[in-house]
Amino acid sequence: MNRPLASSFAPGPLILGVMILVAALTRVVPHPWNFSPVEAVALFGGAYFASRSLAIIIPLAAMLLSDVLLAVINGGAYWDYFAGASFWLVYSCIALSTVLAFGMRGKVNGARVLGFSLAGSVLFFLITNFATWLGGSMYPQNAAGLMAAYAAGIPFFKGTLFGTLFYSALLFGGFALLRQKVPALRAQTV
Repeated sequence: MNRPLASSFAPGPLILGVMILVAALTRVVPHPWNFSPVEAVALFGGAYFASRSLAIIIPLAAMLLSDVLLAVINGGAYWDYFAGASFWLVYSCIALSTVLAFGMRGKVNGARVLGFSLAGSVLFFLITNFATWLGGSMYPQNAAGLMAAYAAGIPFFKGTLFGTLFYSALLFGGFALLRQKVPALRAQTV
């Protein structure tokens, strides 16, 4: 027997996608330097999408849309970002953080969200600053140069960390509240 379409519709993936998109779009409004949802949307998607491919694709697509909007708003130099190695590196970090968050599936709680948010922020910091050191001429290609690259990244790390913590609290906390109200969202992953 076929069930009516309305009764077989699962709202979970749509709700997760909308939450991720809204969070990603906050990047186009003024905010403190690096205070953004980049890591949080990756962790949120990885923790809750039942489909691993959607868990990776949706955060990447939302971030791409927000990057395109930023390029439209800011023009010239921002468009160059899409052609650079930095673009691919950042998007690789987003995908990697999403995969990292698969470890939270079925075990989401405040302590884990905090731990994974810290881990994702540190991972992003280490990878992007290492790549800046390795691929650029700004720092000498030795241990002192690498440490200088990391030291120069600390002010940016603060924004990344606080942004990740804020948006993780917003996304994970908001979804926890929704799950209390909407029975269809109560499964461990949706």
